[in-house]
Order: sequence, then C-alpha cells, then structure tokens
Amino acid sequence: MAEQLDANTEQAIVEQVTAARSAGTALTIHGGKTKAFYGNPVSADAELDCSIHRGVMAYEPTELAITVRAGTPLAEVEALLAEQGQEFPFEPPHFGDRATVGGMVAAGLSGPRRPYAASVRDAVLGVRVLNGKGEVMDFGGRVMKNVAGYDLSRLMVGSLGVLGVLLEVSIKVMPRPLGRITLVQEQDQPSALALMQRWAGQALPITGTAWLNGWLYVRVAGSEEALSETQRILGGTPMANQEADAFWTAIREQQLDCFVGERALWRVSVPPATAADAIPGADLIEWGGALRWLRSEVGTAVDADHASTVGAISDAGARIGSESESESESESEAGAGAGAGAGAGAGRGTVSSARACVATGGDVGADGVSAEAVRALAAAAGGHAALFRAAASTPLPSDGVFAPLSPVALRLHQNLKQAFDPDGLFNPGRLYQ
Repeated sequence: MAEQLDANTEQAIVEQVTAARSAGTALTIHGGKTKAFYGNPVSADAELDCSIHRGVMAYEPTELAITVRAGTPLAEVEALLAEQGQEFPFEPPHFGDRATVGGMVAAGLSGPRRPYAASVRDAVLGVRVLNGKGEVMDFGGRVMKNVAGYDLSRLMVGSLGVLGVLLEVSIKVMPRPLGRITLVQEQDQPSALALMQRWAGQALPITGTAWLNGWLYVRVAGSEEALSETQRILGGTPMANQEADAFWTAIREQQLDCFVGERALWRVSVPPATAADAIPGADLIEWGGALRWLRSEVGTAVDADHASTVGAISDAGARIGSESESESESESEAGAGAGAGAGAGAGRGTVSSARACVATGGDVGADGVSAEAVRALAAAAGGHAALFRAAASTPLPSDGVFAPLSPVALRLHQNLKQAFDPDGLFNPGRLYQ
C-alpha cells in the first residue's frame, strides 16, 4: 500500500498556485470530484487537481491517529485502518470510488455515527495548508498531546476549499466495535422521535438511528453482553448483519430511494427534540432527530403572501422563534450555524404559511416550493437548511444553496477569506458570495 499511495507533489501545487496568483487566475480545487455537486457553482478559470498528492505520512495505531496527504484515496486509508481494527469515528460518506481524504475534510460531511461519536471537525488534529499567497502553513499536530493551532486546523473542515489547499491532514481514529446489531421496529414519525429523545438521555451504545417509511432503525455496538442488554431495553427485531450493513451504507452514500429522483434534496439541521410537524414531509430522519432530509421542488418565484412571510423572517434577526424550545444541538458540516441571523425569529403566522407550503408540495410560484419556505421552517425550529442537491429543472436560490448568514457572521467569513486568500483565487463562490 505504501508504494501505491506515495506521491509528493506539494512543490508542484505551490508553483501552480503562485503562477495563478501572478496571472490573476481563479482556481477550482478538487480531488476525486465525488462531492463537486455540493455547494454553489464555482466561477474559476482553471483547475487545481490535488488527487495526485497522496501518501500515508504517519500512522502508529497505538496513538489512535493518522496523517495522510490530502489526495490519498479515502477507501485506501479506511482499508489500512481496518487492518489494524480501527476506523474513522464519523463514518464519512464517499459518494464515489475516487473520494479523497482532502475532500472528506473540505466537505466536512459525516455519516450516521456522527452524533454518537464525533464529527469530522471533532476528529481533525492538524492540517498542512497552502494559502492564496503561496505560503505553506501548519496548524495543530499529529497526535492529541500536540494541540498548537488546534482551532485553526478545525477551521478548514467544511470550508469547501475557499480558504486554502489542503496538503496534509492528521485525524483521530478509533477502535472498531467488538460487535454490532441493528434493531427495527414499526413506528410513526412522532413516536420514533419520542423514542430517540428518551434513549438520548440514557447511557446506551447507540451508533446510528434512522426513521424511514414508518420504520425505526437503531444500530448499537459493543460486547455481546452489552448488545443483549441494549436489545432488551430498546426492543425491536434484529436485522441480519449483512443486510444491516448494506442499509447503513446506503444511508451514508445516499443510495436509498428517498435520495433518488428529480426533486431537490434539502438537508435540514434542527434540535433533536423538534416535533415531527415542524418539518413536514421529511423522508428520512437521522442523528436522533437532528438531521432531516426533505425532497421538494424549489423555485425562486414568490407570491405576495409568501414575500411578506420572508420579510418577517429577515426582519426578526437573531430573535429566537416562539415555537423553538431548545437550542440546536446539530451543526451544518459546512457553513455551521448559517441560519442564525437569517431567519431565527419566525413567528407563528410565518411558520404556518411555510409549513403548509412544504407539506402540500408547494404552490408558491411557477417552480414550486421556494427556498425561503424550507428555510423558514428550519429557522423557526432553531436550525437551518441547506440545498444539498439541486433539481436539474429549477434554478438555484438567488442567495445560494446555504442559508444566508447574519451580517456579523458574514463579516467573519469575509475577514477569514481575506486573511487566507486575499486575491480570491480558491473556489470563488463555492461557499458564499
């Protein structure tokens, strides 16, 4: 594996960025392009291919950490970890055979285990990054006991390449569980959410939850004794391990029927205790209720009533809506907290209008349910919504696929962009305008 992975092209990448800066050429940064669909369209003149910069730099299983070059294929790194009985704690999606570790970190997306173990951001220990001035910088360390620059390394997670080019990444790993079992029981959506909330307050070895088509799936991991006791507490019928593994992989890789089709796919992050009717029409619920996937037509046309609804949301600023009773425990893996000032104060009339719009499939404009309607529901619940996959037949929202930032958060983003990439070379427009 070492021969297959080893290719140091850092100097070539530095030279390409330096030349691009001199010529004023904006760059699209990519590895395997498996997550190219995620985020806003990039307006760039050339590509910067990082997939050839690959290799395992350091891996000592006893340290529970690994350092790899950013272009290293994710599947190969996971295979190396599996040989030592280890894995990434956040169960990252691949979305294709060519997924790289750099793309995993830049997208910041986690799988079903995220709320029960760690997010990508939690697991990143350090990074080596190339900024827009052609300077190579190191943040953090390779193991937990070296935490210099810790927060700056985490800043790169979910940044979608707008701050710099990832060259190397150091990440925490964890031992693979001794055993696993997936329990299934028939539940309507409100009952499933109530059960997940009840279990969240108990010390149970849960590693994944999902509600889909009237069935609640719960994955637990641990010793044989722990699995037996947990099954007694949770109830449900066990799935065969091979069938269960395929199910959780299909959720992680978005291969289920609810992810397939022409309609837009919304990723809605809300507090886990959010009621079922607060986000009507959710096709799939994950993360103990904190992540809800919604398929809907998305249009940009807005009628007069809905325009006043959107205005009310925008004017509310950072005020918490009266229907939100708990602070959001979820975070968007890219643009975390994006909706904090863009619609966190939706009133009851606002919520009712948006909820009816989404629940009925929408008759807001010629193109269907507007982005504002979905965002209004998420904001009223204390969360935010991102257009994860756009519908081919409708235009993107005019303000982008992520929830608009509050003025303060936008200024912070702009200051960071100016510090890391003053000439705007990297992935212009991918995260925010």
